[in-house]
Amino acid sequence: MAQSPIPKKNERRQSRGRGKNKEEQQDDELIDKLVHINRVAKVVKGGRRFSFAALVVAGDGSGRVGFGTGKAREVPEAIRKATDQAKREMVHVPLRDGRTLHHDVEGNFGAGKVVLRSAPPGTGIIAGGPMRAVFEAMGVTDVVTKSIGTANPHNMIKATFKALSSSSSPRSVAARRGKKVSEIVARRTSNSNISTSVKE
Repeated sequence: MAQSPIPKKNERRQSRGRGKNKEEQQDDELIDKLVHINRVAKVVKGGRRFSFAALVVAGDGSGRVGFGTGKAREVPEAIRKATDQAKREMVHVPLRDGRTLHHDVEGNFGAGKVVLRSAPPGTGIIAGGPMRAVFEAMGVTDVVTKSIGTANPHNMIKATFKALSSSSSPRSVAARRGKKVSEIVARRTSNSNISTSVKE
């Protein structure tokens, strides 16, 4: 009976690393954006000890997005920690035609309040710095936003994610209410026609 040849050390290493290569390819496809860096000072017996806190947003450009924070003595290490956390805590947001939100939503966190509105094609991303990073990483191309209250980037990002978490697609609404998707979409188009006639 012929025995199977024993793989060499190099072959073993290559076979073990196949899964890691797939993970690295997925990480390369993700879009990560640095939102804010804050220098933090801790007073100790010998003086002040400085460290850096980073806020990063990461997304795949097709509806998945997450944010993370990281703190370290050096800026690159803080950004790396924040990016890793953002990739771990990504959430999926339903998009309309892959470019905008399905409906208008509001989000609150602390003193931060944001309003997100769906927009027609060609509008672009009308948003401030922290919120713009979220939509660019998520792959949204048309949206109108307004931040009411604090300008703290952490609170703005968290309020934005609270608003996005309350966003739902017509399919999920139809499944929850026991109706067809066409009925939900037809009602939405009729409401938009009424609003346009009122404006005129």
